[in-house]
Amino acid sequence: MYGSENNREDSERTAFRRAEKKYKLYYDNNASSKNKKKKQPKSVDLTEVLDFRSILQCHLQNGALPPGVIVLHDKFTSPVFSLQNHPGFYFIPGALNVEKQCSLIRESLVDFPQPPNRTNHNAMYGPVQDVFVAAKEGKVLVEDNSDSPKGWKFTTEKDASLRKCRSVSGSALLRKLRWSTLGLQFDWSKRNYEVSLPHNKIPDALCELAKQLAKPALPAGVEFRPEGAIVNYFGLGDTLGGHLDDMEADWSKPIVSLSLGCKAIFLLGGKSREDTPLAMFLRSGDVVLMARDARECFHGVPRIFTDKENAEIGHLETQLTHEDDLCFLKYIQTSRININIRQVF
Repeated sequence: MYGSENNREDSERTAFRRAEKKYKLYYDNNASSKNKKKKQPKSVDLTEVLDFRSILQCHLQNGALPPGVIVLHDKFTSPVFSLQNHPGFYFIPGALNVEKQCSLIRESLVDFPQPPNRTNHNAMYGPVQDVFVAAKEGKVLVEDNSDSPKGWKFTTEKDASLRKCRSVSGSALLRKLRWSTLGLQFDWSKRNYEVSLPHNKIPDALCELAKQLAKPALPAGVEFRPEGAIVNYFGLGDTLGGHLDDMEADWSKPIVSLSLGCKAIFLLGGKSREDTPLAMFLRSGDVVLMARDARECFHGVPRIFTDKENAEIGHLETQLTHEDDLCFLKYIQTSRININIRQVF
């Protein structure tokens, strides 16, 4: 009876949803402890996951490519891969060197969540300054009733214990950070860009990087204009459900997606959720471009690997060794950051 129920539920799911379920993190229900940290994750069959790092290594050794994979040599300084059945999709394995990865990790935690950039915390607490620093220093965000209008501010743990007001630790805020927006601000409630919201331009260095990385997806002489970016933060068990990025005016321009931190599985589907998606690994330093037809394809992230064996961040651990970097290392050892840069208009 139970088997038939499960089969019926699977048949009612879309092909994309079935793939998400296949790769999502689940724990062994037979484990004696209810603590997820002590439970063993269920094993996942990864044999069908496309591995562009291995593809790159084989191609450099003997020129071999798996069926359906195309390599472009003339549009970038390193091999760029595309997919025969997904025009407009490009994958650049290891496009970011380790120094750039570490620099972007620091910026993503310290600078990018700073007001006027908005984060998922704005709805509850309004603009919050220096979340990462507060977490590092053990500070607590408390509701400040002395001002009008009421607001929130960081204080010491001792001072927070004396106040009879709502509070949340800086470390909890950092763990619950899910997104921040750079440049033109995206209004999630309206699902569009709200140009009237205060904002700063995307940092120049990130703009220049995005312009260079976008070249394989653009005709010669056409330049990418970075105007907005969304930074996603993933922790243990976090996922990004299948979706379309369809709020930008010109879909011929690519979304430039940078991966940092723990390895993930990325699903690239078709124009319908009923199309079976292709699964591929995303590692720290990989870059994905989605332009033209690929902009109409559902995509998502059903799994990140935070265990030491599969996270594959050893190169970051050997780089983030200075005392000032230990807090960044502690965060990224169990997290993934994804920076998506877009041309809005």
